[in-house]
Amino acid sequence: MPRITLYSKPGCHLCEDARSVVDDVVGRLEASISVSVEEIDILGDPALQTRYGEEIPVVLIDGKMHTYWRVDPARLEKALKELS
Repeated sequence: MPRITLYSKPGCHLCEDARSVVDDVVGRLEASISVSVEEIDILGDPALQTRYGEEIPVVLIDGKMHTYWRVDPARLEKALKELS
């Protein structure tokens, strides 16, 4: 099962957009692929703030960087299908 990690922070409009894209893609795929999604607020961890503070939102798939700032739905869907 692919695992998506979304690093975000409150009040970030790009984070809201990324969350929406992730939710839409996962929702479309749920009949054929089971995907777990975890969203982590970087403000709760100084190390994450240092690492991702200027790049959020950040999307990882199975712990590997997929994208940051903007999430392309077609690219995300393709990456998830390749892992299934």
